Amino acid sequence: AEEISILELEKGSGAFTDYFVVCSGTNPRQIQAIADEVEQRLRNAGLRPTHSEGYKQADWVLLDYVDFVVHIFSEKARKYYDLERLWKSAKRLEPGELEAARKRRGTVSSGKKRKRA
Repeated sequence: AEEISILELEKGSGAFTDYFVVCSGTNPRQIQAIADEVEQRLRNAGLRPTHSEGYKQADWVLLDYVDFVVHIFSEKARKYYDLERLWKSAKRLEPGELEAARKRRGTVSSGKKRKRA
């Protein structure tokens, strides 16, 4: 994966999740391989996505784990949708900061659907 970006979305921002993990692949096969690896590693940790889409087209693959959503883009789609700009108020985290942020926030995803208010 290239250009990994983690966005911690603000509470009360209307976001349906706490974090976006955004990355890019250089071609459809690599994007699918990244998605496969993410799913496998998280499955090994006991997490399964509640929703996924875009795998077949491999331009923008979305894996929804309730508390966090993984977005795997082609370079072209990432520039077009520009989630980092759309969510510019979100705090940027380094990969090593994610676990501490999740503990601070009290979000430890089980991969199960959360109750909506």
